[in-house]
Amino acid sequence: MDLPPGCNFTRDKGNQVCKLKKSLYGLKQSPRAWFGRFTKSMKVFGYTQSNADHTLFLKRDGKKLTALIVYVDDIVVTGNDTGEQLKLQKYLSQEFEMKDLGDLKYFLGIEVARSANGIFLSQRKYVLDLLAETGLLGCKPADTSIEMNHKLCEGMDQEPTNKEQYQRLVGRLIYLAHTRPDIAYVVSVVSQFMHSPSVSHRNAVDRILRYLKLAPGKGLMFSKNRDLEVVGYTDADWAGSITDRRSTSGYFTFVGGNLVTWRSKKQNVVSRSSAEAEYRGMAHGVCELLWIRRLLTELGFKPGKPMELHCDNKSAIDIAHNPVQHDRTKHVEVDRHFIKEKIEKKIIRLPFVKSEDQLADILTKAVCSRVFYDSLTKLGIGDIYAPT
Repeated sequence: MDLPPGCNFTRDKGNQVCKLKKSLYGLKQSPRAWFGRFTKSMKVFGYTQSNADHTLFLKRDGKKLTALIVYVDDIVVTGNDTGEQLKLQKYLSQEFEMKDLGDLKYFLGIEVARSANGIFLSQRKYVLDLLAETGLLGCKPADTSIEMNHKLCEGMDQEPTNKEQYQRLVGRLIYLAHTRPDIAYVVSVVSQFMHSPSVSHRNAVDRILRYLKLAPGKGLMFSKNRDLEVVGYTDADWAGSITDRRSTSGYFTFVGGNLVTWRSKKQNVVSRSSAEAEYRGMAHGVCELLWIRRLLTELGFKPGKPMELHCDNKSAIDIAHNPVQHDRTKHVEVDRHFIKEKIEKKIIRLPFVKSEDQLADILTKAVCSRVFYDSLTKLGIGDIYAPT
């Protein structure tokens, strides 16, 4: 340890030591200590912490609402009460050292563009930096992010690839999926081989990067609509994993016609039938809808009618409505009662949707380019940087 500048200790005295006072930064508990300090300050100023999202703080004055959401030391403030926002800004400046960056344009790598049509979120610069870092800025683009009927699994070949580099790339792609639902499925696939990646797995990652080169500015458009109807789509691919024959399930959720959340994940257990795989995926979709309902309620926009969760498997829908236990539902007993309870309380509805209209299909398997791009159009994924 070196003595700090200006210290008048002499090195001749060998019995002198420096006593280090632990600073906030560098400790494992520092994030919790900082967030606890920030939460206490917000509550003192009259804000309530959301139970649906603990990083969200709300203050309501009649029909006026001010919302603050924080990620470490980056803060976004919004609402329809301009006066309260100015008071909050002044208060936070007194409590903490911070500066106002004006209207939201760039947040945690996410670019925000506004127009008369709505708000557009993308990570164009993030994608271009990623391509430049990997030397693929001038590569030939790929039409889709993964090949149809791919056979990616563990132990595909004996030739390993750079593990640290693979993990870094996949980690960056996971963050990119926050605004790119079109790569959610393939990222969930390549992230399963982080512990022992091979050349085949690295080639799959490179194909994702070549797909991103096709349209680095793709993102999500949020438009203002008349209602805040909550709608979900859930799907599952039965026994799709070659390694352990587990199923992959996924869901999309919309609020007021705008895509807000999505997920593609391999299920924890092996399903014995396609109906069981769909039913387990349906349970994940119901949980997401309940979370959105709780968040909207705290914001003052509680859904006035049952939320719809579209499924393309009639057997799974019948199991959800049928209270009679039989052999086909013994092993999904908890999920069965969970979904049945929400149906009886008229919180959700389970309408049937045709497989060709199932938007969540691209979250469970690789599809052809025609189906893939049709789904992206329906999801509201576009590119404002594309030439017209």
